Amino acid sequence: MESPKKIAHEIGGVKRDALRFGLNGVKSDIVGSHPLESSYESEKRSHEAMKRTIIGHTYGTALPLKMDMDRQILSRFQRPAGPIPSSMLGLEVYTGAIDDFGFEDYLNDPRDSETVRPVDFHHEMEVRLGMSKGPVAPSFI
Repeated sequence: MESPKKIAHEIGGVKRDALRFGLNGVKSDIVGSHPLESSYESEKRSHEAMKRTIIGHTYGTALPLKMDMDRQILSRFQRPAGPIPSSMLGLEVYTGAIDDFGFEDYLNDPRDSETVRPVDFHHEMEVRLGMSKGPVAPSFI
């Protein structure tokens, strides 16, 4: 008796579904969007590592571990797809990102644009549960 054939898929979905979400370029996988953005991200990571080291030396090694656990707990709270997106306000307050002034603060949030496709709630839940492949939803038309 032959074993049934299985279709291999990754948990969390595959982002290369060309029929559903369009073609991807190789350049976007290799190179970041802008050199200044990659420099900003690396500087932010090194600043966080230095801050973590200073806190560990000042208050003991248990506090950075507790802070990581709190950050992981706060990053898990998300709303399902729908008209109200997840704001992640607790995580923003905890990390201090609420004080940052981003482009969406003065140019509006891109999700409020008329060109954004509505999110399919059923598809998002299938991706989260590992029943479907692909990203949750394509962002723009």
